[in-house]
Amino acid sequence: MDSPMKKVKIFTNYLMAHRFKLCFLPLMGSIAMEASRLSTQDLQNFYLYLQNNLTSLTMFFLYLALGSALYLMTRPKPVYLVDFSCYLPPSHLKASIQKIMDHVRRVREAGAWKLESDYLMDFCEKILERSGLGQETYIPEGLQSLPLQQTLAVSRKETEEVIIGAVDNLFRNTGISPSDIGILVVNSSTFNPTPSLSTILVNKFKLRDDIKSLNLGGMGCSAGVIAIDAAKSLLQVHRNTYALVVSTENITQNLYLGNNKSMLVTNCLFRIGGAAILLSNRSIDRKRAKYELVHTVRVHTGADDRSYECATQEEDEDGVVGVSLSKNLPMVAARTLKINIATLGPLVLPISEKFHFFVRFVKKKFINPKLKHYIPDFKLAFEHFCIHAGGRALIDEMEKNLHLTPLDVEASRMTLHRFGNTSSSSIWYELAYTEAKGRMKKGDRIWQIALGSGFKCNSSVWVALRNVKPSANNPWEHCLHKYPVEIDIDLTE
Repeated sequence: MDSPMKKVKIFTNYLMAHRFKLCFLPLMGSIAMEASRLSTQDLQNFYLYLQNNLTSLTMFFLYLALGSALYLMTRPKPVYLVDFSCYLPPSHLKASIQKIMDHVRRVREAGAWKLESDYLMDFCEKILERSGLGQETYIPEGLQSLPLQQTLAVSRKETEEVIIGAVDNLFRNTGISPSDIGILVVNSSTFNPTPSLSTILVNKFKLRDDIKSLNLGGMGCSAGVIAIDAAKSLLQVHRNTYALVVSTENITQNLYLGNNKSMLVTNCLFRIGGAAILLSNRSIDRKRAKYELVHTVRVHTGADDRSYECATQEEDEDGVVGVSLSKNLPMVAARTLKINIATLGPLVLPISEKFHFFVRFVKKKFINPKLKHYIPDFKLAFEHFCIHAGGRALIDEMEKNLHLTPLDVEASRMTLHRFGNTSSSSIWYELAYTEAKGRMKKGDRIWQIALGSGFKCNSSVWVALRNVKPSANNPWEHCLHKYPVEIDIDLTE
């Protein structure tokens, strides 16, 4: 139950958020009272005044109409999220932790993975057990084979099945013709073949010749928000069109087969996944759209060497390629997140929270430097949080630092448990979870936040335009009854 101070804070924020409406009511009352006192003679005098100043009034309304037209032509166009679709892999690709470790042992015995000691095997098993991943995540077919199949053809097959499956379901759910798509943005960090992934979609769905196509690579787990931001920018330029955004990552080609501990971690976390999102700038689509894009905030701290080097794809001492995570990663992530929050806060927080932040800033700057920074209550700005499901530790830290509740991070934890780290598409599985639970109401605000190599922290803010129901083939529809689950992790060893 909320404390009295909490209730006072909520009431104060309500008053501040509706201050203009509350001030408008007395003004309208005063105008109505004055109007009721007008006599017939007053109305006749007003009519004569209008007749004598007809030219001035005409010029006034002409300028008003011209100004309104210029405003409507130059203001940012609203961007609507019509619908989105998350890929659900076939059930035969499910892999429990025990199944994964048994297969790793067989691969090691066959000599394909020369793990130097049982210690590294135990290390991988402990990471899996403590990661927050469940027993039904998906591993690509090539990595469940013996011998392993990591060829370009097998890797391409995995990615094609994911992106084509997600886009095909999106087209079916929306009834949109592929020929209506004017903008296409695809992101995949470490798998970028030729022809590009965007070209694969152009060919498969026979998209039109004048499509504005982008293929983003090497941008890490935060690239999904970058893709949304790129599509938003293009939708400001090209009128009355649709933008298709596709986010995915390839697992087959990125399995690390060396002995470097920091590179083995990614093997334990990443799983198959992908999402397709349909955006529109057509005003007619507002009626059927689920959400409207309110803000995107991107922060890139790559100018700093520690940020640049904290997550890199490189060869280990034996020449085996993998993604290395540096010991500076937690510090870099925290700093980049702080910058993103500082940028986003003034855009979304109520005035009362901005005031508290300003007062604490002044006290810390001029009175007591030892004071801690004021952490705004972001639950006053958002009803739902979609935090990138990068790992249990990441979600724990976000919950702690932003003072969130277990319910606030439930979508992130359950996505990590059910699907693992699906990279840039994880925030969409989380949004799908919230919809499937029936929690998305008209006017609700959603914060999607993702972190990735570079180092980058990116946010997108949406507002629900209606009470949102899950679309057909929602990835949670067959397992929703199992969630949320209690995740009990033993960290004592």
